[in-house]
Amino acid sequence: MDGQILPHDAYYMGLAIALAKKGEFTTRPNPAVGCVLVKDGRIIGEGFHPKAGEPHAEVFALRHANQQGYDVTGATAYVTLEPCSHTGRTPPCADTLVQAGIARVVIACTDSNPKVSGGGIAKLQQAGIAVTVGVAHQQAAALNRGFLKAMATGMPYVRLKIATSLDGKVAMANGESKWITGDEAREDVQKLRAKSAAIITGSGTIIADNPSLTVRSTQLGVPACHVPSPKIVVLDRSKTLSRSMDYQVFCNPDTMIWHQDIHSLLALLVQEHQCHDVLVEAGAKVAGAFIEADLVDELIVYQAPSILGAKAVSMFDFDVGRLDNQRRFTLSEMTKIGEDVKLVYHKLY
Repeated sequence: MDGQILPHDAYYMGLAIALAKKGEFTTRPNPAVGCVLVKDGRIIGEGFHPKAGEPHAEVFALRHANQQGYDVTGATAYVTLEPCSHTGRTPPCADTLVQAGIARVVIACTDSNPKVSGGGIAKLQQAGIAVTVGVAHQQAAALNRGFLKAMATGMPYVRLKIATSLDGKVAMANGESKWITGDEAREDVQKLRAKSAAIITGSGTIIADNPSLTVRSTQLGVPACHVPSPKIVVLDRSKTLSRSMDYQVFCNPDTMIWHQDIHSLLALLVQEHQCHDVLVEAGAKVAGAFIEADLVDELIVYQAPSILGAKAVSMFDFDVGRLDNQRRFTLSEMTKIGEDVKLVYHKLY
């Protein structure tokens, strides 16, 4: 049975992915993981990882089974991410599954963390546990794009969010931009912030709009106070801002003012601050700089049913020069939100 995909594997993994989503906004810098235990065709335990420093999904699932009086010996564990094999703030989950007497482990995707990266699978197999990898891989990996990319490359997963009119404008010529999109679209942006470890903006946006860039939604499924606050980074190459200025972002002592290039900033956010998911919320110049540098993994466009005219500010302030230098993305999602349309594009690799 080792490596074999069975008929019900996709169903149970789907349940594990749904559990993992419960920790989507609260686990940073850890990945969101879910686990389902099945024995004799019956679900006997469920769990997800809720917060860094707390037990992992496998441990919660085993506890759940034990609390209900089930014997987990010989059970199958469905886990959305490869069980860890190293000791961090918690013991290795691979060892926990071995000690519990689990007979089979079905894994959606392997862990790109060099400390794990196949080590968990090897431990399970060495203990005689049958292991199947790759069930619902894409759905599970989508939950942890930032973590998986950062572990593999040292760079974060970058989402660029922008609100625009039908004619591709983001502000009037005088800088006025509140509000192009409706309340529903702005509420949806709260989810993007909640899943982001860092929010990058520009000094122009701070001066023009004085945004707070906080997570304050009551519609996340968890209290906003349980969501780790994203680190705010203000790009200020011209050095026009200081912390003593009366802007909302500087009420947070953790806010960073950055004067250097954006490549080194992204690397620093991963290496020193464990920021694996980054959201860019900025004006046309900063947005254009990220697109021009080919640093955007996901482009989220909220398009309002309005036209602002030729003199309004375009979405991206950079020049490709030639048609063969154009930046191309692939459309992966289109959703109507209120009166607006949400378009999600992914980078073409």
